Amino acid sequence: MPAHRPHRPLAAASGTLALLGALAAAPLAFDQEAGAAAAAAPCAAPEHRQFDFWLGDWDVTTPDGKPAGTNRITRPLGDCVLQEHWKGRGGSSGESYNIYDRSTGRWHQTWVDDRGTLLLLDGGLEGGNMVLRGGKRRVQGRPQLDRITWRPVGADEVHQVWEISTDQGKTWSVLFHGVYRRKKS
Repeated sequence: MPAHRPHRPLAAASGTLALLGALAAAPLAFDQEAGAAAAAAPCAAPEHRQFDFWLGDWDVTTPDGKPAGTNRITRPLGDCVLQEHWKGRGGSSGESYNIYDRSTGRWHQTWVDDRGTLLLLDGGLEGGNMVLRGGKRRVQGRPQLDRITWRPVGADEVHQVWEISTDQGKTWSVLFHGVYRRKKS
């Protein structure tokens, strides 16, 4: 009978398993750290800042200088969402939520107002202007396409032009042209 030697394969195996476990957990820990950083600033990418020129308190006129209303654009949900608070000179009011959708690489706006209007618009930057388009909706029984362009003019002025088409986009007419001028502090 051979001399009895201590059986060590189990100890060696458990050491190897511990090392493998630590190596396997390292990427998971890294992913959790990256995930925590992304969760802390989920909208920090530059694309989320493309519409920032619209932030602020604005007096809005028509191109010929007649008062049209006021608009206040805020960021109520961290760095992820712009919210619009429109007050028209004639007493109308409306609000929109605007967000950059990472999954599509496009901006989205949902607009609602006290007249029952619902606009669902998508788009993005085109030549320095934010251009959002809406699919077909029915207005007084007729199909209509919407296109709204925001054009920054320096740091304290933005032009917003809302165009509509009733012929599938062959021709467009201006429904609203607002000249935004930043309110003085």
